[in-house]
Amino acid sequence: MTAKHIDTAMVLAAGFGKRMLPLTKSMPKPMVKVAGETLIDRVLDRLAAAGAARAVVNVHHCGDVLIEHLKHRATPTIEISDERDALLDTGGGIVRALPRLGAEPFFLVNSDTLWIEGASPNLPRLAAVYDDARMDALLLLAPSAGAVGYSGAGDFVMDPQGALHKRGERQIAPFVYAGASILHPRLFDGAPKGPFSLVRSFDEAEANGRLFGLRLDGTWMHVGTPDAILHAEDAIRKSTG
Repeated sequence: MTAKHIDTAMVLAAGFGKRMLPLTKSMPKPMVKVAGETLIDRVLDRLAAAGAARAVVNVHHCGDVLIEHLKHRATPTIEISDERDALLDTGGGIVRALPRLGAEPFFLVNSDTLWIEGASPNLPRLAAVYDDARMDALLLLAPSAGAVGYSGAGDFVMDPQGALHKRGERQIAPFVYAGASILHPRLFDGAPKGPFSLVRSFDEAEANGRLFGLRLDGTWMHVGTPDAILHAEDAIRKSTG
């Protein structure tokens, strides 16, 4: 599978990480370490391996700590989208960063997403499947049943062509959004300038038939609490042991 080249990424790193307290009392959640490596460095290493030369990272809670840490990275080149003046939520944060992201499709990765790769690295798989003519958003999806530390009802149903449909209110869906995607900037045409959730943009893409998914190859880990770190480290240990 030959991946299309996607040069730019955005890493969402501006959340409070309240469920990760007390670890996030004096540092941002992306600085939490799992198996000896910070969550954000794991994400940035994956992006570099996928060929992303540039990553825009938004900051808010303990932003100075994260900015100082990122000064030591060589690849990808880091640009900071500073949200310390106002927390903008996931969608609003992307809109503020759009001038830095440019006009081409970009990787979007949550700074706290974590997975164990399968046979093929997942970000290049996303790039290979992304079709600009049909898609405004291509989401990496993990099977809900096999995810480490996840007990929710799932997010999406996926049809045989990869088109996504949001889970109904009382339904259980087989796939959960794994926190990584490829988005086209046009997804945010007409979006508000203030705080709003990325879910709003995904809903619009679904309504237009332009929201698609790709099943993650490997094991996704939901690291939302300090206890979840132990489960993730155990899964990583077993995968490399």
